[in-house]
Amino acid sequence: MKVLLCEDVEKLGFVGDIVEVSDGYARNYLLPQRRGKAATDNNVRAIAKEKARRAEERIKERKRLEEAAKAVENAEAVLAAKANEQGVLFGSITEKDVATNLREQGFQVADHVVQMAGHIKNTGTHPVELRFADDLKVMVSVVVVPEQAEQPAQAPAEQGQATQ
Repeated sequence: MKVLLCEDVEKLGFVGDIVEVSDGYARNYLLPQRRGKAATDNNVRAIAKEKARRAEERIKERKRLEEAAKAVENAEAVLAAKANEQGVLFGSITEKDVATNLREQGFQVADHVVQMAGHIKNTGTHPVELRFADDLKVMVSVVVVPEQAEQPAQAPAEQGQATQ
């Protein structure tokens, strides 16, 4: 069945695209949720302006993503976490932690852009992929260092004994 998309549908198409989908997908999902209409000449003409406007928005968004990716490429995020003597963390470093650190450095990185196979659970340097779009990926290094435990200050009486 040919359907005219009324809004962007991930992995299917953009506003104004005419796509061929199964009858069940169109009847049970696209049409009831008003994400698509029957691909008639009247419907195509009615949505032409919206299609052009959305195309311009996609171009601007792509340029913004490319600039953000170029800026953050080969960046380094240094995170401190509590760890034991062997370098195993007591918690883990998540995608959100990496994205927050990069934002603090001034990069435009959303949480969902950071792609990790699993959370980081050891100290050291770890490569992490940032996926701004399916075809726009960059790598950053995440350096996890053990958090320094605060050593208690010596009491004044102990300091006096040490100097005598």
